[in-house]
Amino acid sequence: MATSLETPSLKGNKRNRNTELDSSCITSEQTFPTNRVVEEKMEVASELSRRNSHSGGNGFFERGVKTIISFRKSKQSLYGEKGKEGTVTWKGIRLSLRSSKTCEEAKTTICNGVDEISEKIAAEPIQGKPLSVMEINELIQKRQLLEAFASIKYLEDETIAERDAEKYKDNPQEFVRKSRDVDLLYNSITNAIQSIVVGTLEHPSVEDTMLTSLVTLIAREEAAHPNTGNNIGPGLDLLGTPRKWREEWREAIKDSARKRVQSIPMTSKEEESSWLDLHLDVLQKHLREDLLKIKLSVKKCYPEEYQVCDVYVEAFHKAIASHLQDLSQRLLDFSELYTLLNWVANTYHSELFLGHPDLKPEVKTENLSLLLTPDDWDKLKNNYVISAKEKIKSYFGNILRLEVTEKWQKEVHPEVKENLYHSSLSFDIQTIIGEYMKISGVISRSLEKKMLELSMVELHEFIPRFGEEFVAWSTAQDSSIFAPYFAAYINSFYDLVSGLEKAFKVNTDELQKILAALTRNFTNIFLNKLRTKAQPLLKKILTKDWILATERPDSLALAVSQFSKHLQHMRDPMGQELLRDIHKYMVKQYIMQVIKTRRQMNGETRQQVSEKMNQEAKILNNTLIDQGSDSDWLLPAIHHIANIIGEKKKDKIKEYVKDLCQDYPDIRKEHIQAILTLRGLGRTRRAAILQQGYWVLDSPDSREGNTLFADIDAPVIISCF
Repeated sequence: MATSLETPSLKGNKRNRNTELDSSCITSEQTFPTNRVVEEKMEVASELSRRNSHSGGNGFFERGVKTIISFRKSKQSLYGEKGKEGTVTWKGIRLSLRSSKTCEEAKTTICNGVDEISEKIAAEPIQGKPLSVMEINELIQKRQLLEAFASIKYLEDETIAERDAEKYKDNPQEFVRKSRDVDLLYNSITNAIQSIVVGTLEHPSVEDTMLTSLVTLIAREEAAHPNTGNNIGPGLDLLGTPRKWREEWREAIKDSARKRVQSIPMTSKEEESSWLDLHLDVLQKHLREDLLKIKLSVKKCYPEEYQVCDVYVEAFHKAIASHLQDLSQRLLDFSELYTLLNWVANTYHSELFLGHPDLKPEVKTENLSLLLTPDDWDKLKNNYVISAKEKIKSYFGNILRLEVTEKWQKEVHPEVKENLYHSSLSFDIQTIIGEYMKISGVISRSLEKKMLELSMVELHEFIPRFGEEFVAWSTAQDSSIFAPYFAAYINSFYDLVSGLEKAFKVNTDELQKILAALTRNFTNIFLNKLRTKAQPLLKKILTKDWILATERPDSLALAVSQFSKHLQHMRDPMGQELLRDIHKYMVKQYIMQVIKTRRQMNGETRQQVSEKMNQEAKILNNTLIDQGSDSDWLLPAIHHIANIIGEKKKDKIKEYVKDLCQDYPDIRKEHIQAILTLRGLGRTRRAAILQQGYWVLDSPDSREGNTLFADIDAPVIISCF
């Protein structure tokens, strides 16, 4: 603080231009002008008003300069007044020293007992000096706000007093000018307050003295302008009214928070695919540091009543909410939507951000409003669900693509685990569903449930599509890996149903219907391929080459075994049921081929046929039984027919016919007649045996249980007389 040698001029001058007090150290010993000085000041102001009325009002800075010039011209006459300058000079010096001392004491107690200091300073009488508008503005620019406020208040009080004394009755423009000057100066302080608050977090360190002076300034203004509710004339309501700097302080904090949030860097999606993750990480890191700074350095500069941490947290909360709303309006993909939802639902209140241990207990989040409005939140979740549906569909499509390109086309055999053919199909599907449910459940239970629902919808569409691709591939080529993958996929379907029921507690009735239809389709293809392999061998039965034993008796069994052996690695009961079907199918096809033959055979040939039929039947039955078929009821069927064909004693034939009818009650008269005809029996003998009626005619019991001949079309036998 410096004391000018011109200080004595205060006694006779209209403004003190040279004594500058520290912004936080206005004391009660400031010197005030005498009544004579006030009168002279009013005269100069009137003269300036007359000059300004002709100049068109170029602003208070120009008027301030003119005022200073006027003051300087009057110095010489004022110095000569009764030798008072010496006394006033020393008083000014004492004022300067006193002010300096007060400032040093204040600086040593900054942020310690700030409530008591602010209350003490605010309670002191507000005193000011008659400075020009420009001089006051210079104080504001230098952040000497307390001294500037005191001088503005002095000017304001003076203007109000002159108005009440009707001094401006004949010159209302002068009153308007002075009122405007007061308003503009107060507005300048308002801007300075905003600048100080905004700069608090922008600067590396906190200016404790500046913030403490700011608190004092607000307190003094509130004491100087109590909200009495008095109304002044129209258009002049700002003169003498509260300036509400505490509200401006709050608005400045909001502005500061908004700028801090908006200043967080954000790369483009083209530059960095995980741009949103990076942006939110930097956001929470920087703002967490800001909040820690507020807790440790800023909070102690304010009285408790200011609730500084709460005000800042609320401001940051609203700034972040606005920023997130802007982000949510962008066209975001699935991962970006998840990042945003997860950040709002979890990260924001977690220890990574507002819940960080270093911020407790000052930073409270219990009373904060929703970060996003319910409408914005629901819209974000809806976009997430739509995007997730496409992602799940895409992942299911990738499963199919990999099966085609990496397994079928490359003919890679499936793995065998625990003696079962294994496919990753079920595991892959459940993994996709589980992952989407897991990450969505972190956001909300409703999203987790929604992921399961749409996953099942997509699965119901995927399974038939998968089946179509497998059928198309299997029918287009004769691949050795068809049967293994047929078994592997049937196993996987079983695992899928079981896994969904146990792990996800879903109703799989609809899925089981879809899988059952697909399994039947796969099974038909399997049996058709089996028929394709077996049919050429079946057609050779009872041919000349076959009778002459040019074919191995195990040829048919080997052909069947190429398919049926894979069923050993299929999960029961499906594998067991399919083996039964194959066993029955082969016995049925064998019998059909035999009884439709019209070959005439002598005794020796019949013996060869019977022997070979028994050999093939034994090998075929044993092969299927060894592979897991439990259809032992099929074993005697071919043997009975072979015995009938090879039996020499005609009377004994009817015993074999009786055994055949007892073992297979679904056999019909036409079947027996065809077999007897193949044996070479004449019409009379056939009729005699048929008259025994060993078969069951039109009995409802004949169709119960296992049936074999019911599915065999009997050839028409035409007897010639």
